[in-house]
Amino acid sequence: MSKIEIKQKYYRPEGFENQFNEILTTYNKFLVVPGKKDEELEKRDFLYNRLKSKRKFYTKLNNPLTKVGIVVVLLVATWAFFAPWLSPYAFRLVAVKDPNSADYLPPSALHLFGTTKFGRDVLGRLVWGARASLSIGLVAIVISSVFGVIVGIISAYYGGILDSIIMRLVDIIMAFPGLVMIIIIVSIYGSNMSYIMLIYGILGIVGYARLIRGTALQEKSRTYVEAAKVSGSRDWRIMFTHILPNCITPVIVAVTFDIGGIILSLAGLSFLGFGDPRLVEWGTDINIAQRQIEYAPWAAFWPGFAILLAVLGFMLLGDGLRDALDPRLQEKN
Repeated sequence: MSKIEIKQKYYRPEGFENQFNEILTTYNKFLVVPGKKDEELEKRDFLYNRLKSKRKFYTKLNNPLTKVGIVVVLLVATWAFFAPWLSPYAFRLVAVKDPNSADYLPPSALHLFGTTKFGRDVLGRLVWGARASLSIGLVAIVISSVFGVIVGIISAYYGGILDSIIMRLVDIIMAFPGLVMIIIIVSIYGSNMSYIMLIYGILGIVGYARLIRGTALQEKSRTYVEAAKVSGSRDWRIMFTHILPNCITPVIVAVTFDIGGIILSLAGLSFLGFGDPRLVEWGTDINIAQRQIEYAPWAAFWPGFAILLAVLGFMLLGDGLRDALDPRLQEKN
């Protein structure tokens, strides 16, 4: 076959080769060359998906109730951290008898929310009470979540007899009412603030251990875990570098709910008279003011309202985080 015949047989319109090469470059990783990667396209796709994920997260947090929860939590946290500057009186004037003020005075310019027993300012006790409630709640949650996650991950990863022993101990502890156990322990060892934080923290470990274990059991059977084992990674590295980041979401949501629960439980403990008497605590104020509820309702109303506000704020925040972080809800949307 001559050169002219070859040229006529394989003739292509002008510009065809350039168009074909452009199409091939664009679609080769899907149609022509299996496994071919376009680095620029993959980078743009990654950035787009990350931005889209962030938008979904912020969009789901852009909920009126979630916003209310965030504002309330920030308000309570501001009270706690800046109590010496926000309180109209120093801690010593709201913790002991005020010789310059009378018992159960109604709201006035000097005492915006009135006074309670011994002439102590109600507003000052609200602000300082936020610090006590958040301090105990946060320290207890840190103890519960950290040790609970460690116990739950170990139980799920190794399984077998170890898992059975740990879960049976968890079942035994969870079978007893938490508040009753706290009252018994406080009655034995005293109502010191350090003991109360430690008790709440230890009793909360079992809940987080069970929570993280259920999620870790699902992640343990994933392909990436098997790949990590084949590559020679140690068990601790697999548990806390590979498995834990993929099952930490339920723990983050549970933390926000449990802080509100601890604040409510602590108020109940103080109301029953088992709280630390040296603390300025909302439950203690309600316990003291209940005897004068008919004559000085403000003394019991404002501490009760503060408890309601704090618990509601953390619950609303936790509900918003659950909607934003739960993958099952993300799939539905």
